Amino acid sequence: MSKNPRILPIEKKSDIPSKYRGTPIGSFAGYHNLGLPVKPFTGAQMLVGMCMDNRKHLNIPDNFAYIIRAAGANLRYSEFKISYAIGVGGVSHLALIGHTQCGMQNLAGKKAAFIRGLVKRAGWNKRQAEEHFLNFCMMFEIGSVQRFIVSEVMRLRARYPKISVAPMLYKVEDSRLYFLEDGS
Repeated sequence: MSKNPRILPIEKKSDIPSKYRGTPIGSFAGYHNLGLPVKPFTGAQMLVGMCMDNRKHLNIPDNFAYIIRAAGANLRYSEFKISYAIGVGGVSHLALIGHTQCGMQNLAGKKAAFIRGLVKRAGWNKRQAEEHFLNFCMMFEIGSVQRFIVSEVMRLRARYPKISVAPMLYKVEDSRLYFLEDGS
């Protein structure tokens, strides 16, 4: 995928892609962006995978979703958690949400700050901090947020073929959710 997937706004119910309307994913988009009335839930309806960034807050009912937060919304190392939410929690819908201004883009450009921060706040020496960065940087670098989210959605769909997985984007600038066009 050479160019970024198209970002699809959600301003009204009809903006929700038809394959997600009437599903927990469609309800999720409606709760967050459209202020749809909430009802009580006694169990999770879906799983949300999103970045650990502190600038994102979801407007959803209590008990509506399991939420996994991981740097860059990278769920490669969270498959057991996903499998648990499906196998034990009973969910069959997953929204994977990247966000604008993600710190997992251009990690190489953050190397000096990363090392300085670990030396200053964690008590590490410079060599330890640099080795740590070099050992994990490429594992967590996501590149383009939109392209990463769509590729991760494709991976998750292949891994869990009966699960509905939606690629989404949270714009920090307006605190709104958007669908990402994924070609399916």
